[in-house]
Amino acid sequence: MNSATRPIVKFRSRGFDLPSFVFSGLTGLATFLIIAILLIILGNVIYIGGSSLSWRFVTGGTQSDMFDVNKAGILPMIIGTTARVLLMTLFVMPIGVITALYLTEYAPATSRLTRIIRGAINNLASVPSIVFGLFGLGFFINFLGRNVDGLFNGADTIWGKPALIWASLTLAVMTLPVVVVATEESLRAIPQGLREASLALGATKLQTILQIVLPQALPGILTGAILAISRAAGEVAPILFTGAAYYMAELPHSLSDQFMDLGYHVFILSTQSPDIEKTRPILYATVLVLLLLTIALNIVAILVRARMRKTLRMLQ
Repeated sequence: MNSATRPIVKFRSRGFDLPSFVFSGLTGLATFLIIAILLIILGNVIYIGGSSLSWRFVTGGTQSDMFDVNKAGILPMIIGTTARVLLMTLFVMPIGVITALYLTEYAPATSRLTRIIRGAINNLASVPSIVFGLFGLGFFINFLGRNVDGLFNGADTIWGKPALIWASLTLAVMTLPVVVVATEESLRAIPQGLREASLALGATKLQTILQIVLPQALPGILTGAILAISRAAGEVAPILFTGAAYYMAELPHSLSDQFMDLGYHVFILSTQSPDIEKTRPILYATVLVLLLLTIALNIVAILVRARMRKTLRMLQ
């Protein structure tokens, strides 16, 4: 008894631990700096952009000069940003989930093919976003789109040009590693005993995955969707060559149309404006709307995830 408690008594009787105090102070300081920088950025955006944020600004179009503080509107940019993020989510989630299911449930962990796939996913996650834009231009537009036009549209150019669908697919390729990794971690967290019990009761492997594994892993899969949305909402480089338009008088009506985007519009306002100081209020207001839109999309995904978790608890 005494020998067992002796290390605890010795630990408690020790005096002031300078290294632990310094390390704790550094970690606390780093956390404080991160929060302070975030608050400064948000405060600056809200202070400058909040004064120009109005219902007319949010619901207005681009029929007039988009650099005019009194007439400029960003509704086309909001719709374009929302459309390409939602389309990107619809494209990337099935492919990412199926890939993660194969790697986790079917592929041998030590096979060469599995190692190649995992290496490709890891390398894909480190590729700069501008490279994805060039890939989308070369593959989706110049190769896929033009060949589709050549087969079905003759001399008409419908798909062989920048379009909403190509920008969304490019973003889907960019965010694919995020979804795959998040889904894999969620699938690994499911106890192996649930799979074995399902198989022991006579269910097939596919039935076990569809009825046992996927429902349990769904909150983690939605976490991957949230991370993908967060990354894609503010990206500009991948859509520069694949779908974003400098100016459009009308909203996009089909997947083959170009679109205006909040992130790209921020770039235009900050670099192409004839009077930067005059357009600074609407520049910051556009940034504020982009932040609010990103938060809103994330909140929707978080609420869906919370509802799924509540449903799973009730079923258990």
